[in-house]
Amino acid sequence: MAISPAAGKIAEASKLVNVARLVTAYFADRPDPEVPAQRVSFGTSGHRGSPLNRAFNEWHILAISQAICAYRKEQGIDGPLFLGIDTHALSEPASASALEVLAANQVHVMIAPAGEYTPTPAVSHAILNFNRGRKTGLADGIVITPSHNPPEDGGFKYNPPHGGPAGSEITKAIQTHANHLLEAGLSGVERVTLAEALNAATTHTHDFIEEYVGDLEQVVDFDVIRGANLKLGVDPLGGASVHYWARIGERYGLNLTVVNETVDATFRFMTLDWDGRIRMDPSSSYAMRPLIDLKDKFDVTFACDTDSDRHGIVTRSAGLLPPNHYLAVCVQYLFEHRAGWRKDAAVGKTVVSSSMIDRVAAKRGRKVLEVPVGFKWFVDGLLGGSLGFAGEESAGASFLSRDGSAWSTDKDGLIAALLSAEITGRMGRDPGEIYAALEREHGKSTYERMDAPANAEQRAALAKLSPRNITASELAGEKIESILTSAPGDGNPIGGIKVTAKEGWFAARPSGTEDVYKIYAESFRGKAHLKRIQEEAQSMVGGVLGAA
Repeated sequence: MAISPAAGKIAEASKLVNVARLVTAYFADRPDPEVPAQRVSFGTSGHRGSPLNRAFNEWHILAISQAICAYRKEQGIDGPLFLGIDTHALSEPASASALEVLAANQVHVMIAPAGEYTPTPAVSHAILNFNRGRKTGLADGIVITPSHNPPEDGGFKYNPPHGGPAGSEITKAIQTHANHLLEAGLSGVERVTLAEALNAATTHTHDFIEEYVGDLEQVVDFDVIRGANLKLGVDPLGGASVHYWARIGERYGLNLTVVNETVDATFRFMTLDWDGRIRMDPSSSYAMRPLIDLKDKFDVTFACDTDSDRHGIVTRSAGLLPPNHYLAVCVQYLFEHRAGWRKDAAVGKTVVSSSMIDRVAAKRGRKVLEVPVGFKWFVDGLLGGSLGFAGEESAGASFLSRDGSAWSTDKDGLIAALLSAEITGRMGRDPGEIYAALEREHGKSTYERMDAPANAEQRAALAKLSPRNITASELAGEKIESILTSAPGDGNPIGGIKVTAKEGWFAARPSGTEDVYKIYAESFRGKAHLKRIQEEAQSMVGGVLGAA
């Protein structure tokens, strides 16, 4: 992975997105459903793309919104739909398009007052709150966001009544219906004007901030944070949580400073990511450079991405923590300090997350549920309380309320961030220091993700690999203990393969959008051992793909 010489620097003005051109393309350009890249496509986090290549235009949003209305009708979902947006330039135009369709279909829509931005976890929490104890009249939601993607992108995702990301069966149905509508030139899409939609009897305002902030003490112990008199810093990265943090600080009496309250659709204040692009990724040391530079001014600092479903934790002791490190710290802390949780509550992790999590969980007598990539696989466990904590290596996590009830069934960057303050306050050590102790106890993890070239046919072959395709008996000098194409926690396909030995493993998964496949690898025997794992992974997988 070649690092751009501009990484970690502020973008030149000439490189910023032209917002007027972007919005014009959203409304003016029409996608061609005969071109695969211009069709509706739901990945792990909804439909994403840019109007500049006709992958996220008004026609997409009108078609998806109508398909969601049809799905709601088929499933008998007739409660309110909670609609949230982030700060990307396309989120507000897409929200207007969606509202025109939702109002025409007589869907009761709950929107934030005065066009306020709404984090993904606030939508999930609102859905769960409304549906608690109900059997009928259930609510669902839409969040318009491309997450941490660059400023020229838009995104649109659907959360059904369980409050979390829609599963594959749901997204496939919505995607298929939406593409049929595109092919029919939007015939079948019901729509009113934006003025009619805003004034419709079915359009209501909902104070997401008040509900979410007011309930936070159910999931975070603010007494501990206040008692430790911690000095906290937070950077919303120009995202949807921008107006939440001051309210949190005021409500709970925290010494919390929002270091940057700027909202600008070009995101000109961000330092460039590894490839020289603007990306609001709180797990990137390049994108997080300004906050890392402030680490010694606060006891702990943190950030969220644009829709606030991902977290980044910066400590005095270690700087920006890799997501896997912080997930392991969360597991240790939560399962020692949440007496209200079920005694058999397990830890949820994805197949590409660190094995340090398994070692920490085992030490505390907790089972690990290992699932494919995607937070949707954790929804049932969080909803029912069988999972106390669930996390992804890409810095997404959520956990139960202190009494063991569901807080959010989608990723929640705000509670993950606030938990770092609770941990520091109670333990007298920051999460970086605690992770260092975990390494002394369980061994030092060396983890890395890399890309390798693969064309469309090879990526399709990788997604269909069988354990029989791997003929090796050893991985980097150790006996191979397992070869998996299905996740051990739930039996669902992982869309690739994972090979595990005692002190290391690798997983290979195809990219859904680029001509590469991703290799995730970890070693507990150092960098040289990790490099050998990576080389053998490329050899094993490459040998199979070479025949594709």
